[in-house]
Amino acid sequence: MIIGIIAAMNEELEILLSEMSLEETKVKANMTFNKGKLWGNDVVAVVCGIGKVNSAICAQILASEFQVDKVINVGVAGGISKEIHPGDIVIADNLVEHDMDTTSFGDDPGQIPRMDTFDFKCDIELVESAKKACDNNKDLNTFIGRIVSGDVFVADIEKIKWLEKEFKALSCEMEGASIAHTCYLNNIPFVVIRSISDNANNGAHMDFQKFTPIAVKNSTAILKEMLLNM
Repeated sequence: MIIGIIAAMNEELEILLSEMSLEETKVKANMTFNKGKLWGNDVVAVVCGIGKVNSAICAQILASEFQVDKVINVGVAGGISKEIHPGDIVIADNLVEHDMDTTSFGDDPGQIPRMDTFDFKCDIELVESAKKACDNNKDLNTFIGRIVSGDVFVADIEKIKWLEKEFKALSCEMEGASIAHTCYLNNIPFVVIRSISDNANNGAHMDFQKFTPIAVKNSTAILKEMLLNM
């Protein structure tokens, strides 16, 4: 079994690589794919870059070139639900592309035309594995629900409230749903896990420089716990 790990930031990949027994690297689409052993598993770890196109291309390369069996995506996101604060973890059980808009043709916001599903559902076993990993790290507050993605950095409070009302989303970011979309089309089990950096809906904010090492520490702990038990 080969597990694809897509990180949102270079900093997150660096700590994984320090624990990894690296076998080879390949550059595809200007992305560096690191293949090797990590905590007893065969993995391919890669930084996808920002936005839905980059992350979709990355996920497809993992599927086509490396024949990964599962995909785990980790990174940073903004909170939407008022109960979520910086440092909390959101595990997606489904994802929607919130910027997909063909409402003029009668579709609901987020519906991809002619797609046989509205949301992209994460693998139940991977979601449960992520939850158990979070439960074993007592300092983490964990939420499970919908994450929405779009090619826009959402900072407007009215937009955030709309995302909560329209999609019942817990958090928003810029890559997860397109990774989910690609995995769905390739029939690859996946899960998306996000560390929350801020939440304009409740006024909670953490300086990004301060937050980055917290996000890296949290995501690494979760991934390690998951992989050690696979």
